[in-house]
Amino acid sequence: MTQRTPLLAGIRVLDMTNVLSGPFATLHLALLGAEVIKIENPTDGDLARKLGSVPKYNQMLMGTSFLAQNANKRSLTLNLKAPEGKEIFRKLVATADVLVENFRPDVMGRLGLSYDVLRSINPRLIYCGISGFGQSGPDALKPAYDQIIQGLSGEMAINGDDRLSPLRAGFPVCDTVGGLNAAFAIMAALYHREHTGEGQSIDIALLDSIMPLMGWVVANLMIGKQEPVLMGNDNFTAAPSGVFVTRDGYINIAANKQEQWEAVADVLGLPELKTDPRFQERDTRKKNRKALTPLLEARLREQDTAYWVEVLNKHDVPSGAILTLDQAMHQPQVEHRSTFTTLEVEGIGAIPLFNMTAKFEKTPGMVTAPPPRLGEHTAEVLHGIGFDEAQIAALKEKKVI
Repeated sequence: MTQRTPLLAGIRVLDMTNVLSGPFATLHLALLGAEVIKIENPTDGDLARKLGSVPKYNQMLMGTSFLAQNANKRSLTLNLKAPEGKEIFRKLVATADVLVENFRPDVMGRLGLSYDVLRSINPRLIYCGISGFGQSGPDALKPAYDQIIQGLSGEMAINGDDRLSPLRAGFPVCDTVGGLNAAFAIMAALYHREHTGEGQSIDIALLDSIMPLMGWVVANLMIGKQEPVLMGNDNFTAAPSGVFVTRDGYINIAANKQEQWEAVADVLGLPELKTDPRFQERDTRKKNRKALTPLLEARLREQDTAYWVEVLNKHDVPSGAILTLDQAMHQPQVEHRSTFTTLEVEGIGAIPLFNMTAKFEKTPGMVTAPPPRLGEHTAEVLHGIGFDEAQIAALKEKKVI
């Protein structure tokens, strides 16, 4: 296949974000070919540079958390509290298509760099602010981390079972989906600008972003007046649908359709369950899942997970093993899809990094450059907007960069 121009080639993004929600948004833009300039404080940069499981990398300001979210980006250090830093920033804004920040709503205004100021410099600018609660409202100025939003969104309250609840998700789901929401909105705003020439501001709240992901549960409550039931690994929409014990571990089975349920009964050699009045009809079967599960597990315990996965899938019943994280990352399907690519990072070695997971036929997005060292591209970016070596040296002396 002939290599095409990347989808977002020629789009310049000023990335003022830290840690996860913002960097995850701009990562997607970078993987699609945008020039993402990560603007970081000169002292220690993005906090994620110090976060991760390898202390040595944290001390290098290349923590694993940072490595995961910042491929294909360039790093410019800039002290935005210094007048010279503000002036450099305004010059960059004049050249930019998109600006993304995830400060509290009052920070950019206090710096004298609010959207109203910046759009007077560049009316075509798309300005995306990501925050916990949005740019306005009674909670707008409250601090927020992912776990705080998980609790306030109701997400923690619907996880777990009657033994363990509330229960947070095992990864920062609110930050991550907030970043995806921002990337989606920026792409939509770029499309609008392509047709109208207009820039605009985008207000992304993590609290807003997570709620639609709970759509079925919310609809059951707000439309059907049904409170969520804590069911652990069971699926509230169907039975048998959830986690079951096998001879050597566990299996996920999702018999969400009537014909799939009937196939489960046949495969397990329990055809009489299909006409048992407790299990014959979908809604009745859901109410009697606690009686059904032991009957199924008595048979499932006779064979290993791999056996049941193969035979159930062969009968069109969705099923799968429950893998460890390491097993999941190395399974053949993930390797076939090129979910990861391996790239050399100076001082660290070869590491796996996520590719763009949306597979574009003509304009694929991919990792082409490792996450940057703090300030790695400062001189290069400043040269690009007219600064010479003497000016750059003076800025370093004054700790502006």
